Amino acid sequence: MNSPALRIAFAGTPEFAAVALEAILAAGHEVPLVLTQPDRPAGRGQKLVASPVKQVAAKHGIAVHQPERLRDPATHGPLIEAAVDVLVVAAYGLILPQAVLDIPRLGCLNIHASLLPRWRGAAPIQRALEAGDAATGVTIMRMEAGLDTGPMLLKESLPITADDSAATLHDKLAAQGARLIVDALGRLEHLTAEAQPEAGVTYANKIEKREAAVDWTQPAAVIERRIRAFDPFPGALASLRGETLKLWKASPAHAAAGGGEPGTVLAVGADGIVVACGEGAVRLAELQRPGGRRLAAADFLCGFAVTPGERFGAPA
Repeated sequence: MNSPALRIAFAGTPEFAAVALEAILAAGHEVPLVLTQPDRPAGRGQKLVASPVKQVAAKHGIAVHQPERLRDPATHGPLIEAAVDVLVVAAYGLILPQAVLDIPRLGCLNIHASLLPRWRGAAPIQRALEAGDAATGVTIMRMEAGLDTGPMLLKESLPITADDSAATLHDKLAAQGARLIVDALGRLEHLTAEAQPEAGVTYANKIEKREAAVDWTQPAAVIERRIRAFDPFPGALASLRGETLKLWKASPAHAAAGGGEPGTVLAVGADGIVVACGEGAVRLAELQRPGGRRLAAADFLCGFAVTPGERFGAPA
C-alpha cells in the first residue's frame, strides 16, 4: 500500500541528482525547496553556471537555497521554514550536520550509487570500475552523521559490463536511483531499515586529477579499467613525442612475440594502437590530442602517425 504524497526538500547538485528530482516531481510529491551548491565558473569564459539540480528547480518554479556550507545554524532557516516531511539527498557534495538531519519530520534519505557498505564516499561509480567489480548498484539509506553509514531501506544490484565507462554506468545508476527513491518514498512507512554489515566496508575516495597519468608498468587489465573509470573525468593521460594525449577507450590485446618495455607501441592498425604494459598489452581504440576531439583510432592516426617501437611516457 503506497503512502500519500509527501512534502519533500531535495539536496543535490550534478546530473545524477537531477534525474532523481525529476522522478520525485513526476511521482506527484510536493517539493517546496531545493538545496544545491553555489553556481560555479565553467567553460572557457569561466561564467557562473547553475548546477543541473538548480536548472530543474528553475524549470519547475521551486525555491533554491545555495549555502557554501551548512555548519552555521543561520543557513538552516529555509529548510526549517519549508516544514517538509523528508529531505532527499543525492550527490549534494556538502556535509549535513546532525542539526540539519533532525529537521525533517520523517528524517533524511540518501541515494547512494553503490551496494553499501562497499564504496562509501565520493566516487563509488569510478572506484567500482577501477577495482574490476562485477556489479554495483544503488542503496537508499536513512542518513546519519557518519559517512554513508546509515541503515539501508532498499538495495538493488546492477551488473557492470566489459565496455562500461564511468559515463555509461552513471546514466544507468541515475535511472536506477530515481526509480528506487520513488519506490522508497511511496512505501516509506512500511519499509524496515537494515543496519549495514561491519564486514566489507570500503571507501571511494574522490577522484584527483593526478590519477589521470597512465602507469604503463601496471598490468593491462588495471590500465584498461582505469581508462574506463576516468571517462569522462579526469581522462587517462599519456605522452608521445612530447605531446600529452587523452586515452578514452581501450581493450586487452595480445602482446606481440617478445613484447617490449612498458609503454612501447607493439602494433598499429585501424582497430587501434597496441601498447605493452607491465603485464600484457592494451589496444587503444579512442584518443584525443590537446584542443582536439575524441577520435576513433583510425581517424586519430590520419592526423597523428604512430610507429611500432615508439614509446608512450608519463604526461608532462
